Amino acid sequence: MCSLQNGIGSLKPYDYLLKFLLVGDSDVGKEELLSGMEDGATESPYPSTDGIDYKTTTILLDGKRVKLQLWDTSGQGRFCTIFRSYSRGAQGILLVYDITNKWSFDGIARWIKEIDEHAPGVPKILVGNRLHMAYKRQVSEQMAESYALKNDMAFFEVSPLCDFNVTESFAELSRVALKRNGMRRTWGTDKVLTLKEIACRCIVANTTIYGIDRLPLPHSLTSHLKSYALTNKTRVRMQSFVHRKIKYLNPTDTPPAHCRQSCIIS
Repeated sequence: MCSLQNGIGSLKPYDYLLKFLLVGDSDVGKEELLSGMEDGATESPYPSTDGIDYKTTTILLDGKRVKLQLWDTSGQGRFCTIFRSYSRGAQGILLVYDITNKWSFDGIARWIKEIDEHAPGVPKILVGNRLHMAYKRQVSEQMAESYALKNDMAFFEVSPLCDFNVTESFAELSRVALKRNGMRRTWGTDKVLTLKEIACRCIVANTTIYGIDRLPLPHSLTSHLKSYALTNKTRVRMQSFVHRKIKYLNPTDTPPAHCRQSCIIS
């Protein structure tokens, strides 16, 4: 599924194609994450997808166009068998819970067990949804972050309603998935930073998250800067954790013996 388009004059409008699964219990807002992504195909390319939401979107990652096939495998118990089928060929998995529902966070352990059994070695990240309802929070950021580190995952709290950290979480999982497939060598030195990326780096390096709110900027740009700052903060924490204990956050390492073979470059 992870496709590389190098041919001159290629007609495909993307450089890489990745298949991601969104898993988690019912009513955690996985459909909200999909609806907030930029327009793409919403009809599944495969038949018999009752209970499965599907969407495609394309993101720009380090100067490369990455097309994502996003599959919401539902959270009802009877769809665990569907997850087992659709996990074949997946390059990344988003484990989604609702920060206002402790029960949905506790259910993540069951989904990790499913992943370890049916999709071992596939990169995954933990996503706490509905950050805009933090006043009703039942799962603390520290608790979720600790759980993510224990299970070798990156961690994001997001809000589709506020367009906060959603694209960043998909971008981070894409980065890990591509490196997991050996794409670091493909990128080489031709990594291109957008003007927006350069500006964000400069601003974030010279102020704090609270200072961003005081800048005379449009609300949409302020929101993006805060999301960018928190995303990089998360990445720094993950990198510091790499030196202590890590399995899949260093994706260029040789896969373990039990790692599934479907997550390869085609």
